[in-house]
Amino acid sequence: MNEIAKIKITDIGHTVTGKTPSSNNPEDFGSEYMFVTPSDSFDSKMMNTTERYLSEEGVSKLSNKLLPPKSIMITCIGSAMGKASMNKTSCITNQQINSIIPSKNYYQDYVYYSIKNNYKLLRNASTGSTALPLLNKTDFDLLELPIHTNKETQQKIASVLAALDSKIELNNRINAELEAMAKTLYDYWFVQFDFPNAKGKHYKTSGGKMVWNEELKREIPDLEGWSVGTLLDIADYANGLPCQKFRPTGDEFLRVIKIREMNEGFTSNSELVRPNIPEKAIIENGDVLFSWSASLEVKIWTGGKGALNQHIFKVTSNDYPKSFYYYQLLNYLQHFKMMAENRKTTMGHITQEHLQQSRIAIPPKELTKVLEKIIAPIFSKKMNNEIENQKLSELRDWLLPMLMNGQVKVG
Repeated sequence: MNEIAKIKITDIGHTVTGKTPSSNNPEDFGSEYMFVTPSDSFDSKMMNTTERYLSEEGVSKLSNKLLPPKSIMITCIGSAMGKASMNKTSCITNQQINSIIPSKNYYQDYVYYSIKNNYKLLRNASTGSTALPLLNKTDFDLLELPIHTNKETQQKIASVLAALDSKIELNNRINAELEAMAKTLYDYWFVQFDFPNAKGKHYKTSGGKMVWNEELKREIPDLEGWSVGTLLDIADYANGLPCQKFRPTGDEFLRVIKIREMNEGFTSNSELVRPNIPEKAIIENGDVLFSWSASLEVKIWTGGKGALNQHIFKVTSNDYPKSFYYYQLLNYLQHFKMMAENRKTTMGHITQEHLQQSRIAIPPKELTKVLEKIIAPIFSKKMNNEIENQKLSELRDWLLPMLMNGQVKVG
């Protein structure tokens, strides 16, 4: 039976609105329980980590707010309004999140996908200013969702979508391990200076000679070919373009990579430009991007061919391999963020002058190329997984509304 009926959220399960412990009780915060807020990532189906955690003592004071695993947490304020995720372990949210604990008549994963499918309904139900939309618990509970009333049907639908999400999450876990592996190798060689010496032994650990460098305020290998330079000495930083000057004139176009796309990939709302823009602003998979304005981030792009916005640098080098300039820039990012903090502003704004003022230890080119042979296959595997995830996400998002409205049925 595939009957669909409109059912109020209050009839689907118990709704819990979270609460924030008082800042006057620092003992309520700890490391035992996730404390979920809208600033945490709701991009994955299952939330495993949060920025802050609560202690046993803090949770005991909010025991009526404690969510069992696989509750459906929905953000109900601001720009994150309508985003949903499920908790892997018992947790507490703040007051800006309403969570559904489904009754026995409703399959948890199915309720999650139903919320995902009704994102616009949640957004449109909000009140308050345009800048800060809000959905309170009373209005939230009264929202009606189209629901398959047969629980077996719910399970079948959710199993199809969950299989795609599980593969995406698996790829994400693999990529996190691959990234950690590559970063550890890079730091071991060019931060700790324990690269293999001529005898195949770890240079610094085996007693390799080090010399104090006044510019870096640290020791570096006392070897021929090692020097101190800038980020501009190892790579070129090319700005994107003000893409509003290149609006499409026909049916062919490229999507524009702004800071949002750099983090989330292309969407139907991405800006479009004509495809014959200057070559320097065209981005392909594998290119290194550095957002120097508003947010300071370094990413290897995997979202497909696009056009680069003027607030992002395309980072390239004819002399050094990608792994070297990518990690050098990634490591130096903390220094840039400190500079922004010292200016008492959240606005990052890194210029060519800041890049010129940077100071880094530069190894011989040959040594960077040796490490590149080890790291390049890791980068390649990671990129392939990210591209696969994009295809899986597109398939899931295509199937979601059709399964939910009964247009497609699971045998």
